[in-house]
Amino acid sequence: MADIYISIGSNVEREKHFRAGLASLIAYFPKYRHSSVFESEAVGFKGRNFYNSVFYANTELSLAETCALLKELEKQHGRKASDKKFSPRTLDLDLLLYDTVICDTPAQLPRGEICTNAFVLQPLAELAPHLPHPCQGKTMAELWQAYDKSQQKLWKVEFSLL
Repeated sequence: MADIYISIGSNVEREKHFRAGLASLIAYFPKYRHSSVFESEAVGFKGRNFYNSVFYANTELSLAETCALLKELEKQHGRKASDKKFSPRTLDLDLLLYDTVICDTPAQLPRGEICTNAFVLQPLAELAPHLPHPCQGKTMAELWQAYDKSQQKLWKVEFSLL
């Protein structure tokens, strides 16, 4: 069994797609936890604000199978393979951590955005404060404490799955 952490984001009909994406993850990983939902400004492009959260589960799927599943779920929720990196998203599912695996394929792990984006690091630190980053030698809470919070605006939002 591997522990996985997945970043969830949406800024196109964000409440609808975020809720549907979370429900899809729960269908595959019924024993889960997820962070609070945060709203953040778009990074890298001008666009509507995002809803973001981090989802935790454990799985018997391989790393490659996990990555393929996340791509398929994005596709089912309107994401196109041709979408640019910095562009609006119906659903964005990024594998942040797969146990303590460090690799570049089939995904970059640990995901670089953990240390560079508040909308990834804050929910991850909330969900797993004592989890050590596989490369940094610090816990997620320590990384969040040291993060320059003036870089990106981020705030919690009330969100119910129901």
